[in-house]
Amino acid sequence: MNKWRKVLINPVLGKEITLRMRTPKSAFSIFAYVLVMGLLAMGIIYVMTSGSGMQSGRVDSGVSRMMFYALSIAQLVLIAFMTPALTAGVISGEREKQTLNMLLTTQQSSATIVLSKLVSSLSFMTLIILSTLPVYSIVFLYGGVSPSQLVSVFLFYLFVMLLLGSIGVFFSTLLKRTILSVIMTYGVGLVIFLVTGLAYLFAMSIDRVSYYNSGAPVRAYSWVGYLLGLNPAGALISIFEPSFSKSAFLVQGSNLQSSAPIELWQEFIIV
Repeated sequence: MNKWRKVLINPVLGKEITLRMRTPKSAFSIFAYVLVMGLLAMGIIYVMTSGSGMQSGRVDSGVSRMMFYALSIAQLVLIAFMTPALTAGVISGEREKQTLNMLLTTQQSSATIVLSKLVSSLSFMTLIILSTLPVYSIVFLYGGVSPSQLVSVFLFYLFVMLLLGSIGVFFSTLLKRTILSVIMTYGVGLVIFLVTGLAYLFAMSIDRVSYYNSGAPVRAYSWVGYLLGLNPAGALISIFEPSFSKSAFLVQGSNLQSSAPIELWQEFIIV
């Protein structure tokens, strides 16, 4: 066991994981995160069961499914806010503390140092995500969601964390000041999450108007769906509802078997 530990965990990675995991701040962060997700789940249940359309506050599979969607989107937003904060200062922070030169004189290569910093940050974020599994277990009490969907969503979370974490480490390595690295990382994240969504809505409205005014023949699909494929939220929704990709591409084929040229989550991962 110790042999494999020495092979898989180098001194930099071991130190980073130990310092990041064994602090009261880490325990409080996990507690606060799970508390927010739990309160959100309880709030959704209360809102969905207190409506006039619900009979005797009953929770059915439809309510459970809506709760799963809301929790997943909320968790994606929290990942977008927390991951850059964990990774945008891993290298620039060492430079500001004047310990980077000391780190570079060790036997670890530059790539090993960078990857160790990235893995240690993402391991803590992964622990936070896994700690919300008891909250998601509420969904399985009422049905409406399959375990495969939950696994797919969590794998997508890991991919988004790797994406944002890599961007944060990139700017942390490129820029000398942590504050600049954080600003640039959040700026790129804002483009990925917000600008792509707004660009899709803007392009879709223009495309619909121009298409219907031109009197062109029926088309199989529109190109605007490719814009939404760059958005993590759109990709996540396409995992929930496979038919969402058809709606995003404005598929108009007369054949019921008509489908989108590519699923949104597939395009997001490829790009």
